[in-house]
Amino acid sequence: MNYEIVSEEVVQMDMRDRITSDPDILHGKLVINGTRISGELILDMLVNSRFIDNLVEVYPRITRENSLAALAFAAEMLHDANTKPSREA
Repeated sequence: MNYEIVSEEVVQMDMRDRITSDPDILHGKLVINGTRISGELILDMLVNSRFIDNLVEVYPRITRENSLAALAFAAEMLHDANTKPSREA
């Protein structure tokens, strides 16, 4: 299988235009702009999908457990970011 790790489109995008935090939406959690879909939800969905199996297939030195640990770490960091007050512009 041939997987592109990060597309050029993703590299060029400005994440701040796509990710937002509003105290009136999901208690200020980081969400996809214009939605009520949180970053935490996306990470949870990744953990429960075939994404991990595909990653391990492409990179056999990465174990399923290590991949899950990395996602859990990211989710924990995102949870911590969601509990801190957002910066004022």
